[in-house]
Amino acid sequence: MSNNTRETARHTDVMIVGAGLSGVGAAVHLQKNCPNRDYMIIERRAAIGGTWDLFKYPGIRSDSDMHTLGYNFKPWKAEKAIADGPAIWDYVNETADEHGIRERVQFNHKLVTAEWSTQTASWLLTVEVGGEARYFTCHFLLMCAGYYNYDAGHQPEFDGRDDFQGRWVHPQFWPEDLDYQGKKVIVIGSGATAMTLVPNMANDAEKVTMVQRSPTYVVSRPSVDKVANFLRKVLPSSWAYGLVRFRNTLWQQIIYKQTRSNPDRVAQNLLGEVEKAVGDVVDVKKHFTPTYNPWDQRLCLVPDDDLFTALRSGKADVVTDTIAHVDADGLVTGSGEHIDADIIVSATGIELLNLGGAEFTVDGKPVNFADEWTYKGVMCSNIPNMVQTFGYINASWTLRADLTAEWVCRVLNHMEEFGYDQATPRIPELLAKTMEKRFWIHDFSAGYMQRMMPKLPRQGTQMPWVNPQNYRVDKKMFRESAVSDGALIFTSSNNDSEQLKQVS
Repeated sequence: MSNNTRETARHTDVMIVGAGLSGVGAAVHLQKNCPNRDYMIIERRAAIGGTWDLFKYPGIRSDSDMHTLGYNFKPWKAEKAIADGPAIWDYVNETADEHGIRERVQFNHKLVTAEWSTQTASWLLTVEVGGEARYFTCHFLLMCAGYYNYDAGHQPEFDGRDDFQGRWVHPQFWPEDLDYQGKKVIVIGSGATAMTLVPNMANDAEKVTMVQRSPTYVVSRPSVDKVANFLRKVLPSSWAYGLVRFRNTLWQQIIYKQTRSNPDRVAQNLLGEVEKAVGDVVDVKKHFTPTYNPWDQRLCLVPDDDLFTALRSGKADVVTDTIAHVDADGLVTGSGEHIDADIIVSATGIELLNLGGAEFTVDGKPVNFADEWTYKGVMCSNIPNMVQTFGYINASWTLRADLTAEWVCRVLNHMEEFGYDQATPRIPELLAKTMEKRFWIHDFSAGYMQRMMPKLPRQGTQMPWVNPQNYRVDKKMFRESAVSDGALIFTSSNNDSEQLKQVS
């Protein structure tokens, strides 16, 4: 790209990519903690909300409680702690309007390429707007674009799919005109989406059958947190929110630690609760007993026993088997059973997409992220002034999004105080050659993650070249550890060579 393009491009100090839960939260943290920094948000869609604006399928909801999925600066005040999609959308949009963020958003702007120039200490961003290219520059790039492909969901090939005479639907692109009243519905999948769809569609459909290749661990929780609602009545909302948030994060960490140290006992407890909920209507061993340990994949949350209620009523059923083929009237399982359907919903997952699918270069050289190391799970070795927000796979997303935004503000303020214009993670050559390489998300077998891991930066076994996925560890790493740690190298245009000696 020519120097003239950089000179004529629209400039902002910090560019946030994405106006969903993470991007709006990051903007609030920037306004509070870095008031001297100008920022802008580019959003590829026409609305604020991200995931909670995109997904429209019946019953769309969080699979985390809102006292931890909510922002640390904005108490969740609604009665239901396990909230539906529209309520979460309202929460994100209300936050944006309370803090004047909407006017900072450039809608229908899709990031295509990001080109770093050491000479100018800036990113040149090529952004697609209505089929045309527009250009922006920024000193710091904060990627809050989520982790999956908005244009396509994961869709395995099913033999005979084209023969099906009914309606084939993927939840990511739910048709507004889909009428399932009195219809026979098959939902393919065993994840959170499938377990949300089944009880919600069963209210109106004749029958909903969940067809899963293998079971998933399921845990039921009340959608209403009575303790949280009581505390909010007797305490200031911020106090009540803080107490419940502390309780819930502590409980999440305790449970997760037990799944690592005593997985058999946790599995026994989980399956025991399912048996109590479904009685003898469903074979729990066959349909709800996975071959892996709890939290080797994400647990599925069922609010108020709704899935189990649907199964007990006979309006829903579960089949655990492979799919041999699809025919005109439904599908045939590997064991030869035919399941009739007017509608088949392929809740087969999402496709992960690194950094929104944008292409990155540093000083003209294309970046292959798989060749680099992750720094604290938020930056990438040898890539200056770029942070990616990625939440937890074993807890609420926003817990880590908040910590990431707070840390970015610490970095920006450090750079301003000492006159630096670049912050680049640099791993010593010897360490890079000798340290064990692990996938960016370690010890998590979910297919949607495994499909993407080879394309992401690696993590090691030594701080800060790790992605802890542990809220307690992360709080210390992001809030207490020194910003200048010898691995994140700060430089200024006038002092590059002297600062880089630190990594030799």
